[in-house]
Amino acid sequence: MDFGAYEIDPAVYDEMFGADRAPRDHSLQLHETLGRLSSAELGEIQERVSRSFLNEGITFTVYSDEEADERIIPIDCIPRIVSAADWKRLEAGLVQRVLALNHFLADVYSDARAIADGVIPEDLVYGCPQYRREMCGVSPPHGTWVAICGTDIVRTNDGFLVLEDNLRVPSGVSYMIANRKAVKASMRRLYRQCRVREVEQYGRLLRETLCELAPAGSREPTLALLTPGVANSAFYEHMFLANEIGAELVEGRDLVVRNRVVYMRTTEGLRRVDVIYRRVDDDFLDPLVFRPDSLLGVPGLMEAYRHGSVVIANAPGTGVADDKSVYPYVPDLIRYYLSEDPILANVPTRICRRPESLEYTIDNLDRLVVKRVGESGGYGMLVGSHATPAEREAYAREMRANPADFISQPVLSLSRAPCFIDGGAEPRHVDLRPFVLRGRQTRLVPGAFCLPRRPPPGQHRREFEPGRRRQGRLGAGRLNAGAQRGGSLLDGPLRRADGPRLSPPARADGDPGRPADPRDQLRLAPHLRRAGPAAFRSRHRIRRLRRRLHPRRFVRARRRSHLRASQPRFGPELLRRGPGERAPDAPLR
Repeated sequence: MDFGAYEIDPAVYDEMFGADRAPRDHSLQLHETLGRLSSAELGEIQERVSRSFLNEGITFTVYSDEEADERIIPIDCIPRIVSAADWKRLEAGLVQRVLALNHFLADVYSDARAIADGVIPEDLVYGCPQYRREMCGVSPPHGTWVAICGTDIVRTNDGFLVLEDNLRVPSGVSYMIANRKAVKASMRRLYRQCRVREVEQYGRLLRETLCELAPAGSREPTLALLTPGVANSAFYEHMFLANEIGAELVEGRDLVVRNRVVYMRTTEGLRRVDVIYRRVDDDFLDPLVFRPDSLLGVPGLMEAYRHGSVVIANAPGTGVADDKSVYPYVPDLIRYYLSEDPILANVPTRICRRPESLEYTIDNLDRLVVKRVGESGGYGMLVGSHATPAEREAYAREMRANPADFISQPVLSLSRAPCFIDGGAEPRHVDLRPFVLRGRQTRLVPGAFCLPRRPPPGQHRREFEPGRRRQGRLGAGRLNAGAQRGGSLLDGPLRRADGPRLSPPARADGDPGRPADPRDQLRLAPHLRRAGPAAFRSRHRIRRLRRRLHPRRFVRARRRSHLRASQPRFGPELLRRGPGERAPDAPLR
């Protein structure tokens, strides 16, 4: 593939090329490999990679104001390589940040020393909608409030910056692993030459983390992944992770609380659950404590959690630490709790609850990015340079009516990486979401969920070059696209020396449980629905293969279809025959 037409902007950091158009050291082998491939060959690789996602059924839901549409997630075949030196700095900064946020959560739900010492304003914490008074006095195992954290990282010419912390129900890790598997299958030699570190051990590390958090006395804890159900946009990830960590995939109606202990309904009766990896928001966890109209949660779950008979990861109430109004104070919290300077800097942020910041933001609305503090993933965000005067005026009125609900940040020139677009390489702005696990110790998977952004339809990419915030939600094509707005993925591997290959996680043996009770039988229909699409696709693949291998037999079988009712699929006569044999004139199935 020829990079002669690839655009290099000295004002924007490029992940593969320097300002002199020479490949960076850590991308040299990738550049040479791509240079030896023609556009047609790379197109075939792109087709294989995309087809693998189609065959696996890796989907996401695109939300708009009118409808929600389920799609196969797009993927790009050109990986973004992160050097070992860069990753070492990222790893140290992310571990530092997660430790400080766990200290902060333990503090605000107990003595609130940071508030008393003036590190963070009291109204920011207690006025946050994600602050849960029900969690006051709770002490999770090992002080771990946040067991799984996905932090969004961006890069400019000045270095790495933390865009936001995702502490409630961070998603995307399954796409990272599936992306690596798909791209690596077509570029194995490249991955060996670059000595890329593995990410496939994430399931084992996550299981170890959750088992470390299990209640005391649980020698082989039972794990359950609580999902909102098949209609959720990330349901593929829920299935994937439950299989990876050996957990039971359950909905709220599959769990019951008795005597402050959580049980799971199974075909053999009730089985105790020790750790719940929840993918349900706080508001829906327990209708007796939070929203009474919730059908996704488990009545009595919070009482069992406070009693200590079950652990929930991440803990309820962690949203107060990733609220965007608390985000500007994280560097101060690191200094306060850890007595260290922050390794990773924040994006400069103005809190609009301050009158001077509000006036500055409104006066410069056409040059800023404005976000609602309670939203996540980009919803409720305005990019002034892409908004019309009428939209900016309407947004300004909302800001004046409720200043505490908004923050503003400058537009950043995010780094770019080459993507395979229309038979050639084109630059796209990218961000990075690594995943940090915290149990008895802190673990970091050497890889990341990487989202490239596409310019709006009909707009030349030069007009789109000023950096953008992760995933726009203001309308299709208005901003860089991410998963829930129809964006694509690319692999973000990390270079280093090859290490020992890690074995997959082992499933824990379940308790025999008490005798079955018909009232406690598991409803199988929703769970069988998950296997239906895969079985349907496999059936038709087998039939197509048989047509190719035995076309004449297939035609004869169709002609003798009237014999199918009389020919048994299995039976003594068929079992006596050798492998591959069939009765004369028996229809091919």
